[in-house]
Amino acid sequence: MRRRRFLTYRGAAALLAGVACVIAANLMAAPIMLYVAMLLFLLVILAVIVVQVPRRSGAVTRRISTDLLTVGEESQVDVRFDLRALRIPNGIWHDRLPSAVAGEASGEFPTENGTRLRYEITGVRRGVWAIGPLRLRTIDPFGFAQREQEFGETRTVTVVPEVVPLAPLSSNVGAAGGTAHTSSTRLGQGSDNLSPRRYVSGDSMRRIHWRATAHRGDLMVRQEEEESSPDALVVLDRTARRWDRITDHADPTFETAVSACASIALHLVNEGYSVDVLDSAGTVLGALRGHEDDRDNLLVALALVAPQGEGRDIVTLFDGTPPGPLVLITGQLEEDDAALLRHGGATAPIMLVTDPLPGAVDAAAALGWSSAQLTDDVASAWEDALPSRMATGGGHVV
Repeated sequence: MRRRRFLTYRGAAALLAGVACVIAANLMAAPIMLYVAMLLFLLVILAVIVVQVPRRSGAVTRRISTDLLTVGEESQVDVRFDLRALRIPNGIWHDRLPSAVAGEASGEFPTENGTRLRYEITGVRRGVWAIGPLRLRTIDPFGFAQREQEFGETRTVTVVPEVVPLAPLSSNVGAAGGTAHTSSTRLGQGSDNLSPRRYVSGDSMRRIHWRATAHRGDLMVRQEEEESSPDALVVLDRTARRWDRITDHADPTFETAVSACASIALHLVNEGYSVDVLDSAGTVLGALRGHEDDRDNLLVALALVAPQGEGRDIVTLFDGTPPGPLVLITGQLEEDDAALLRHGGATAPIMLVTDPLPGAVDAAAALGWSSAQLTDDVASAWEDALPSRMATGGGHVV
């Protein structure tokens, strides 16, 4: 913190005026000027004593109306300032805000509500930031001397990426646990995914379904049915070479990508999918299973991500079975790189690219990706990227 001078401009002017009066009294042989100088000196000294000598201590507690502050969202900060002093001074209070949080955190002290202060803040840039400490600047009644003190500790606020509403992945999708989305040949728990069929020469005798055989009178065997898979995967490609170099200012395209990642993941879980969110290196950023804590954990993780390192082949990120919807969010993409982006048999591979270079989109389309350029309008880019067979809702995606 830059240390303020203990004299205000008015106090410094009064001190200089006193010196000028002393000089004038000697040059003009005017004793009255010397008396004026002494009076000015005395007032300045008295002002410094009144402001600087009294001991003050205090405690500061802050309460923010929202646990997680979204970029662009407003929140209210309530501050309780317990000041211990001989008298309540008049002055200006100011709560220090980081550049990533906007707000008018200052006012006159004491306020109408005494030690309770209140102001509004708006999230500007995602991350974890510190608010505080609280500064109190007091000035004597003549305005000659000033004092600034800091009270209390800092309070962190987490600014999470903006989440925007998106168009449905399919008009057939509801809140049915993703059963209308995709299908795979994985065997589930229990026998709900087993159905009997007639015995065919060559079938193993170990697969005979004795209950169905007794019921129908014909030899029946168990047959595994395909079961619907409500799994979706969202991959945020934060490979360093895809994005601009990190500076003191955030890369706006990467911020848009992070917002798109959060929006798409939360949108898919609302449509009934179980959603895993990974970065391009395979690090798990979030696992959404419909719980509120899952949402908050994902947003906090996304508040801290930054471009770094290298990525892996997307197919290696799967847990053995391709997901239904696979959404890849990436930055600058060249044609040669796009030609290597295999989706591993995902039912609905969707790619959003902030900076597609010539030929990149066509190369991705040749591999089966449905692509679109990711702009500031995340919702519009999402609609452009939706596979036509899903956007029209013409039937189930299998």
